[in-house]
Amino acid sequence: MKKFEKNPKRSAYDVIIIGGAIMGSSAAWFLSQNPDFNGSILVVEKDQNYEFCSTAHTTSCMRQQFSTKLNVQISQFAADFVLNLQEYMVDKIRIPKLKINSFGYMYLADDLSFAETLKENQKIQIEAGAATELLSPTEIKLRYPFYNVEDIILGSINLVNEGYWDSMAVFDCWRNKAQENGVEYVENQVVDIIKNKSGDRIKSIKLRSGEFIAGENFVNASGPRAAFTSKMAGIDIPVEPRKRYSWIFKAEKPLDRQLPLTIDPSGIHVRENGGGTYQAGGHGVEDPAVDFDDFSMDHDLWEEKVWPILAHRIPNFESIKLMHDWAGHYSMNTLDQNAIVGPHNEVQNFFFLNGFSGHGTQQAPAMGRAVSELLTYGAYQTLDMTPFHYERLLKGRRLIEKAVI
Repeated sequence: MKKFEKNPKRSAYDVIIIGGAIMGSSAAWFLSQNPDFNGSILVVEKDQNYEFCSTAHTTSCMRQQFSTKLNVQISQFAADFVLNLQEYMVDKIRIPKLKINSFGYMYLADDLSFAETLKENQKIQIEAGAATELLSPTEIKLRYPFYNVEDIILGSINLVNEGYWDSMAVFDCWRNKAQENGVEYVENQVVDIIKNKSGDRIKSIKLRSGEFIAGENFVNASGPRAAFTSKMAGIDIPVEPRKRYSWIFKAEKPLDRQLPLTIDPSGIHVRENGGGTYQAGGHGVEDPAVDFDDFSMDHDLWEEKVWPILAHRIPNFESIKLMHDWAGHYSMNTLDQNAIVGPHNEVQNFFFLNGFSGHGTQQAPAMGRAVSELLTYGAYQTLDMTPFHYERLLKGRRLIEKAVI
């Protein structure tokens, strides 16, 4: 990775992207590789090591089991992009050939209400071209004998392009290629956003280092800090950091086949990690907003809640050894758990890439492409992301995503 400078080389840019993790870098690459876009691009990233960004703490899986057709289509493009990365990035020498480990997502329902939700979701997914199957407890047990399904009434799984992918490799490719294409990354931080007198356009940003940098268009891609960034422009968005815990453990008796990313009715999830190890994830009994820098672990949560749930659902996990744990942040849209993308309705040159609520990594290819289309052509050219626009927040029009993990 090319080292970031501390200070921008210019005093003005055509596009300034605030946040240089996977969303910001996706938008930067899609813009920079488009021959119809001839402008200059600045990406402002507060930490070039990306130590605490959501991208670095992701479970790095993709799925097509969503409750809205557009989210299914977004993930289908992600799968196509990852599987054809060399072709999309026009480089078969330095760009790796990637695969998706399609162990699938297994949603488990233990009550009639959630079972009905799975049935409704499957209809939407099938209509969008996904391969989701509904399984009875008997069918689940036949395919995956290690599950305890005594309290389960229905399962839902898709084994096509649903599972683990190397999101960090894609992120690195985007960032490196964007820099090769002339995108400038600086390790700095936006501390103020200045509007014009009429308040309908952003004029410039102020950096931590003191410079004022002018721009034609500005993209908020600042992850869990999205609301903080928007507030500097006088704009409120319902996005807040929510803590999510991850645990890697080794089983004394490994399973005899790959473990799907299993979403237990309790909300705890667990998946295959390879080599007889597994990755579990979840959150506390309460799920409040947290400070941007709060990555402390709740060690009691593992002992008192997570491990007992895992051992109940998969008896092989009664004897395991915890190897590693960490905490990361979701950028949670508290209105409807869906993305906020596209332009502000009044501040014409301020664009959102925010509020992905735990499914942002897999949505980065489509979302970066979408914003680049708006900035280049003034309209979407592929998937229409209008349902995710800021305007729905003003009208209280919720676009509920039911399948949030």
